[in-house]
Amino acid sequence: MRGSVPIIVSGGAGRRVMANLCNKAEEEIKAGNFAGAKRDVDTILHHDPEYWPALYVRARIFVNQGQYQLAIQDCNEALRKYRGFVEASSLRATINTHLGKYSEALKEYNYLISLHPRLVTLARVLKQRAWLQATCPDPAFRNGQQAVKDAKAACSILQWKDENTIDALAAAYAETGDFDSAVQFASQALTVKDISPADSKRIQRHLESFQQRKPIRL
Repeated sequence: MRGSVPIIVSGGAGRRVMANLCNKAEEEIKAGNFAGAKRDVDTILHHDPEYWPALYVRARIFVNQGQYQLAIQDCNEALRKYRGFVEASSLRATINTHLGKYSEALKEYNYLISLHPRLVTLARVLKQRAWLQATCPDPAFRNGQQAVKDAKAACSILQWKDENTIDALAAAYAETGDFDSAVQFASQALTVKDISPADSKRIQRHLESFQQRKPIRL
């Protein structure tokens, strides 16, 4: 999935302006304009330092900059303001995976899935849990069979139109030792319409690894 769902916050005119500015920042992130997104977020937080959607967007910017601890802080604060903010919780789990805090990440993914969020969010979280359980360098957290189930469910929700989710399924099959299926689905991921050059290059590397009968590790 190429970015998160726009965040809509109801309220007065001032809140509507901030919501529009926050959604504009989201679009700038999708376009790779992180500097522009940061300016918009800074404007929002200058007027309301506790506006939780902007804290989440800033966390995404911090992730892009490799400032994971600052991103975690913003996610924590956004969730303190709105405990049901699934997007922030999902991002925090992904950051914890980057930081090697696999137990915390897996616990959060499990919690999010138990909430039965809307389908597009559920697909994202299932894909993320599948990727962790298929590629984690710590074997205690790998579970290839569960990763296959998660990734298949996510692919079905997204109608097999998301290359990264199909790639996660390929990685899951590789973890089970089924490299023929891993090659099949990595190849399928490369045929998805409008795949980005960066995703194509990364999945091609995965395909080559599967062809050599090697699983992916984070």
